[in-house]
Amino acid sequence: MREGPDPVGSGEGGGVPRVLVLRALGLGDLLAAVPALRALRRAYPGHELVLAAPAELAPVAAATGAVDRVLPAAAPGRAVPHALDWTGPPPDVAVDLHGNGPPSHRLLSRLGPRRLLAFAHPGTPEVDGPPWYAEEHERERWCRLLRGYGIDADARDLRLPRPDAPSPAPGAVVLHPGAGAPARCWPVERYAVVAEALRARGRRVVVTGGADEADLVARLAKRAGLPDTDVFGGGLPYGRLSALVADARAVVSGDTGIAHLAVAHATPSVTLFGPVPPSRWGPPPDPRHRALWHPGPDGDPHGRRTDPALLRITPDAVLDACDALDALDTPDAPEEGP
Repeated sequence: MREGPDPVGSGEGGGVPRVLVLRALGLGDLLAAVPALRALRRAYPGHELVLAAPAELAPVAAATGAVDRVLPAAAPGRAVPHALDWTGPPPDVAVDLHGNGPPSHRLLSRLGPRRLLAFAHPGTPEVDGPPWYAEEHERERWCRLLRGYGIDADARDLRLPRPDAPSPAPGAVVLHPGAGAPARCWPVERYAVVAEALRARGRRVVVTGGADEADLVARLAKRAGLPDTDVFGGGLPYGRLSALVADARAVVSGDTGIAHLAVAHATPSVTLFGPVPPSRWGPPPDPRHRALWHPGPDGDPHGRRTDPALLRITPDAVLDACDALDALDTPDAPEEGP
C-alpha cells in the first residue's frame, strides 16, 4: 500500500489507514476546502479519506473526487460538534479544516490520531502548526496549513465535474436571495428590480432558495411576477442545483454557497459582498466572476440585519455587472485581464 508524505502505519489489525478531516460546516465552506481535500487525497492515496461534515453534503463531497466517506457531523451555527461517531482504530491522520481551535483541536485529539494537522493556538500548545491569519482568503488558508506540514496544495484546484443530470432551466439567470444570515441578504425588493429588468431584456430568470427560505423565494417571485415554473424554493437536491448552476447564463447571489458552486462550475457570477470583503471569501480573479463590494470596516457575517455595506450596492450596479458578463460572450468584445 502506498503511503503519505511521512511514514504511516496500517492501522490496528492491518486495516486500511484513515485520514479524518473535520469540516462540519455548510456548502460554501466545503467548496472552499476542495483544494485542500484534493491535496490530502494526493498526499495519502492509500488511505481512506473520511470527511466529518453534515450528511446532506455527501453528494458534494463525492463530486470532489477526494472523499471516500462522509461521517455525519454538525452543530448549530458554525460551532464545533460535541462529539464524532468514530468507530474502529484511531485515525492515522486527523486534519482540522474547521477552525483555528482550540475546541476543534480537542475534538480530534480525543480520538487519539497518530498525527494532527492544525493551526497553532495558545489554548492547545501541543499542536505545533503554522500561525492563523484572520484576514487570509479561505481557500488559501487551508492550503497554507497543509503546505506547513509538507503537503503541496494549490488553491486554484477547485473546479467540479459537470453534473450528469439535465438542468431544470438551461440558460437562465439564477437569482438566490438567501444566505446563511440576514447580514448577507441583499433586500428582496432590489432582487425584484434586477429580475424585472433582466426579463425585459429577454432573459429567463429563475429563483432558488434553501430548505428554510421558501417564504423568501415566494416573496421575490411574487414581486418579480415569475411563473411557478421558474421558482425553485425549499431547497433543490444537490444534483438538480448543481445542474441548474452549471448550465446557467449567470448566478446572482450574496456571499453564500451557490456563489461558490458557480465558481466550481465556471459559471459567470455576480456576488454581492457586505460584512466580509471578497478578499476573504470571494471568487478567484476571473472576468467571469464579478464581486461587488464597497470598502469599509468588516461587519458581522452572522448578524441579524442586512449589513450597511451590502445596502450600498444598487440594482443598477448589479445590472451593469450582468451586462459586463454578457459582453464576454460578444465575439467582438475586447479581452479583459483578471
